Amino acid sequence: MVAPREIELKLECEGSDLAELSRHPFLQAEASEESRFLTSTYFDTEAGDLRAAGLTLRVRRDGEAFVQTVKVAAATAGLFDRAEWEAPVAGNVPDLAQVSETPVPDVLAAAEAPELSPAFATLVERRSRMVRYGASRIEVAFDEGRIETPNGDAPLWELELELKEGRPEDLFTLAQALAETVPLRLGALSKSARGFSLRDGTLRRPSKARPVTLAPDGTAGEAFRAIAFACLSHLRRNEDVFLHNRDVEALHQLRVALRRLRSAFTLFKPVLAQDTMAATLRDEIKRITEPFGHARNLDVFLAETLPAEMARRPDEAGLDDLRRRLEAERDRAYDGVLATLESQEWRGLVLDVAAWLETGGWRTGPAAADRDGPAGAFAAQVLDKALRRIRKRGRHLDRLEPEERHRVRIEAKKLRYGAEFFASLFPEKKRRKRHKAFVSALSDLQDHLGSLNDQATAHTVLASLVAVPDPQELPGETAFAAGLAAGDNEADGKTLLKAAAEAHADLVAVKPFWR
Repeated sequence: MVAPREIELKLECEGSDLAELSRHPFLQAEASEESRFLTSTYFDTEAGDLRAAGLTLRVRRDGEAFVQTVKVAAATAGLFDRAEWEAPVAGNVPDLAQVSETPVPDVLAAAEAPELSPAFATLVERRSRMVRYGASRIEVAFDEGRIETPNGDAPLWELELELKEGRPEDLFTLAQALAETVPLRLGALSKSARGFSLRDGTLRRPSKARPVTLAPDGTAGEAFRAIAFACLSHLRRNEDVFLHNRDVEALHQLRVALRRLRSAFTLFKPVLAQDTMAATLRDEIKRITEPFGHARNLDVFLAETLPAEMARRPDEAGLDDLRRRLEAERDRAYDGVLATLESQEWRGLVLDVAAWLETGGWRTGPAAADRDGPAGAFAAQVLDKALRRIRKRGRHLDRLEPEERHRVRIEAKKLRYGAEFFASLFPEKKRRKRHKAFVSALSDLQDHLGSLNDQATAHTVLASLVAVPDPQELPGETAFAAGLAAGDNEADGKTLLKAAAEAHADLVAVKPFWR
């Protein structure tokens, strides 16, 4: 089954930005602009079978006409290159006779309750025009409206750039040029994903990384693109949440997404070796987001380390003042994170990464064995190397210096992310069982190493209090309490070291799931 495809780039902005964009010299139309009011109703079963299968089904009213569309739901942020089936229908209800060439019939046939019902609707005023940019013809759509669900409504402002003919590179180059005028962001969610999230009450909640499904017959290069775009999607979802409500878990998940993305660059280094932009982008991501770590360290100290100390020493007078000072420091750190996320530098970097993933030299260069070889074989090779590094560096873990233990922790994270990224390439039942055991052992090692790292981080957090312009402003009882907290935090260090060494031995004994 070969389906028609659409290639479009979704960008988010504020309503006032759409008016400014409509006057941009790069968006002046070849012909007159077309304005339409579109009402789209999205359908699914009561159990959400279509959504679970990665499909959306909508009926859109455009004037007096109705068009039914089935799409493969996007798993990436911003860029949507996906299968799409359209057909005219008689009214505002699905016509299943028109979906026979799509995956919908098989999904409904397997559903316990296959009846379809409306899930939510979008009401949009769309102003569209055709423009030429570079070597391409691009349809530009200014969408302004709202999403209506049984659980509430939300405004909708989007700029869509759809490639009608030409090169995907031109979509990104145009987006980057427009982003210099207004604060555009790479789209975090499609309209359908946003509608379902609003209906489910999860639109403004932090979210963990979602499983990545890789094609078993795909290449290593295709696997990297899918993994990196999934990391970008994870990043953008949580970035939006943090921008709206400064949520602690959203910041944590944003940092996880950044680590996963940088780990993907490292794991796929052989695939990217001929493209110098890979190292440049990875380093730039690390540079811009380095201050995020201080905010997260303060979160951990305030949520875990300090409450334990206050429970241990409820009569210690300086601990309340210590908490207030650390909370003020966290507020300043959060302000710094927000300043970064609201900057043109950050928004431009996210667009640059997405553009490079889709059109960079690593994809367009001559045939390369690592890039074009089987993803499964590449994954096994990468995981073998990562496991060997942990086995070697983690020997006598309880005797290592803190800096050496930290390197083992970093290697464990990379291996954990690699095991998650590549899991779908090894779907056999026996391998899935081994994967579960392997990830469990690796998680235990990470937990113990993470606790040891938290001890070291606690000293950094407390040191930040005395790094104020006048250290004498810190009252004596508060300084004393800070010293107690640091000392108590190290009291169980030997126990943690022993547990970490045992977890390392357990990991070494587990059979790799990829072999």
